[in-house]
Amino acid sequence: MTPGVVTVRPDASLVEAARLMRAQDIGDVLVADDWRVVGVLTDRDIAVRAVAEGVDPLAVPAEAVCTPRPVVVGPDDAAETAVELMREHAVRRLPVVEDGRPVGIVSLGDLALARDPDSALADISRTDPDARGRATR
Repeated sequence: MTPGVVTVRPDASLVEAARLMRAQDIGDVLVADDWRVVGVLTDRDIAVRAVAEGVDPLAVPAEAVCTPRPVVVGPDDAAETAVELMREHAVRRLPVVEDGRPVGIVSLGDLALARDPDSALADISRTDPDARGRATR
């Protein structure tokens, strides 16, 4: 699990969410209403569900393009549980929720590190994003 969470309000604009992702160097945020997770918003969601459709990212709220009602796991759930849920629901990230509040996120990279630390995905996940460089700016 990656501890800590970055959240936006359901009514936050896509620009606000994207700027937060850039500032935190992350590819997703949780959409939360009073700390209750109502969705997961990824950089891909913004690109495919909004920008590619020609909508104004300043006028569209995060809740409109996020994946609603995400499947979640608890902090004490086994890695195998997360793998099964990701496979069953075809998702790459699972919010980790304890007592109704988000406390982290489990990603494919986290699972690769836990289950197969010598894999290419684990190597990529272990690397500092700044050390990888940027393909385009």
